[in-house]
Amino acid sequence: MEFWPEFLASSWGREFVAGGIGGMAGVVSGYPFDTIRVHIQQPSNSMSAFGLLCRIVSSQGPLALYRGMGAPLASVTFQNAMVFQIYAELSRALGPSPNCNDARSYKNVALAGVGTGALQSFLLSPVELVKIRLQLQTSRHLNNHQNHKPKGPVSVMKSIWKREGIRGMYRGLVITVLRDAPAHGVYFWTYEYMREQLQKGIRNSDQESLTPMLVSGGLAGVASWVCSYPLDVIKSRLQAQSRSRWDNPPPRYMGILDCFRKSVKEEGYNVLWRGLGTAVGRAFVVNGSIFAAYETALRCFINNNGGNGAKGEEFTES
Repeated sequence: MEFWPEFLASSWGREFVAGGIGGMAGVVSGYPFDTIRVHIQQPSNSMSAFGLLCRIVSSQGPLALYRGMGAPLASVTFQNAMVFQIYAELSRALGPSPNCNDARSYKNVALAGVGTGALQSFLLSPVELVKIRLQLQTSRHLNNHQNHKPKGPVSVMKSIWKREGIRGMYRGLVITVLRDAPAHGVYFWTYEYMREQLQKGIRNSDQESLTPMLVSGGLAGVASWVCSYPLDVIKSRLQAQSRSRWDNPPPRYMGILDCFRKSVKEEGYNVLWRGLGTAVGRAFVVNGSIFAAYETALRCFINNNGGNGAKGEEFTES
């Protein structure tokens, strides 16, 4: 019973729990947007975001928009906690400020973000693989008029492991790293820059109000998605495939470049931006929700602990 008071008394413990709470808030608030985004990105889709939304809800109910949420929701606490710590450690390693009260340089913020995005991809890639396979069950159910009960995340994970092994679980890892490394760099830089513009001097104080925090987080999420969206389209298509290149018949896409060439040849360059509006809307909502929940929880922990401890590193999953 003494574990939790001692755990929350440390800055690491407060950041861990607050990050998990914020991450879960982001997943719940943004998951319907994400389901629509994955459907839009598939080559078989020709419907608008609103058309897909109406089709899914009318045929399978609103809960179908949350299908596959268990995988990211279950992992988000650990994932966000690791990201907080990686970002903090990289920030210090890249060049501590001569004055502990001075904010880090924007260059170090961006570089720490790039490193954080690359490292966290090793945890995120299998989770997103399972999530995409679960989300696309709705599409296959509608298109093929299947009556079987959709699989859950554990069943999908076991199926991938049995059929494809560890290589299959990490299908799309390279493209995930290529997407997340620059996206996190842009995210952190944009967040730090925008919060300073909205509330001068906030980077050197702990008196940030809720509005700049929400707006800065939302805009940072939007910026990170815009710069990485074409890679996300390729990633979703590669991870949606259940066949490997050694199967007979082989998969439709044999790799990143092959997927890029075939997608552009068949559907034009516009395919690389298909569903961007949905992703941008999701990014703003998710990052706003994460920051609100994270900051509220963190301040609550600090106040309950007598106000001791510095404010932790902020991060949201863009």
